[in-house]
Amino acid sequence: MKNSLLLRALTLLTGVALAVAARTADAKLTVGDPAPKLQVAKWVQGDPVKAFDTNHVYIVEFWATWCGPCRVSIPHLNELHEKFKDKGLIAIGQDAWEQDESVVAPFVKKMGAHMTYRVALDDKSLETNGFMAVNWMQAADQNGIPTAFVINKQGRIAWIGHPMGLDEKTLEEILADKFDIARAAADYEKQRQAQAQEMELSKKLRQALKNEDWDTAETTIAEMKKLEPAMGDSLEIVRFSILLGRKNYAEAYKLAESLSDAHPKNAMIQNSLAWTIATQPGLEKRDLALAEKMAGRANEATQGKEPAVLDTLARVQFMNGKQKEAIATEQKALDLVPEEQKVFLRKFLASYQEGKLPDLNE
Repeated sequence: MKNSLLLRALTLLTGVALAVAARTADAKLTVGDPAPKLQVAKWVQGDPVKAFDTNHVYIVEFWATWCGPCRVSIPHLNELHEKFKDKGLIAIGQDAWEQDESVVAPFVKKMGAHMTYRVALDDKSLETNGFMAVNWMQAADQNGIPTAFVINKQGRIAWIGHPMGLDEKTLEEILADKFDIARAAADYEKQRQAQAQEMELSKKLRQALKNEDWDTAETTIAEMKKLEPAMGDSLEIVRFSILLGRKNYAEAYKLAESLSDAHPKNAMIQNSLAWTIATQPGLEKRDLALAEKMAGRANEATQGKEPAVLDTLARVQFMNGKQKEAIATEQKALDLVPEEQKVFLRKFLASYQEGKLPDLNE
């Protein structure tokens, strides 16, 4: 439990990126290759697409109803679909790795005007994991969703990546047959190599944190920042945990407050910092006032509608002696989650009502 909590910041802030980065150099499917065939079980929405033709450009986006980042990217894909559908673009939301396919149609219906493109279920008649998931995602060594593939009019893969990274300029060039696919393939290969290095450094960092080897952890963070400067703030969250591990509380909380003030509306950063202060084992000093400030900022940023943030806020409130507030906050979190996810929050709520801090080991 101790190690898992120590790694929470790294998991929360870089987990999705690292999952996408977990590719190998010998992926079978890459940019520039002919696109695999479409083989779906059912079209939930829109006219069926039996094969790629030379009159259209296609976006095939892999997603699932349980995937939070997918829900965020759906409106972006829909905007691209609406803007370019009359210029030859066909967008397909390819549901994959779905835990319960019966929820897909109701989900699409509920999305309404925010998800107007075609949606298909994967064909699992011959492949347990689904034909599309195996022959597209697995073949391209893509391990995280959402992931989008753009197919040009020649039936070749012109682009692979997170759909939020797909911009209008790229689509316009592909639609106009002005996109340099050879250059894109070379750039994609360089990206893959860089991501492989990033993944190795990530493994090294996780091992160092697990072993409480703070010196190695900090030198690895420096290497990761040099390789990918955009990860700076995410890695500073990890450095915060390292400072706590070193028991350098003054510097740790100074760094945490600086990060919080620099990103007052970033719920993920605020929640991660607050949770670490409240739960990391072995801390001799916990700045609970700062933790409550951060959890409050996270709650404001999510408009009081994110159960995980409310749960963090409730815990910090209770630790600050605000039992009534903690009970009310945890109840709000409980009211927001589906029935199958209520079991732990019910336990936490009961604990607060009994005047006890919930045990995270239970």
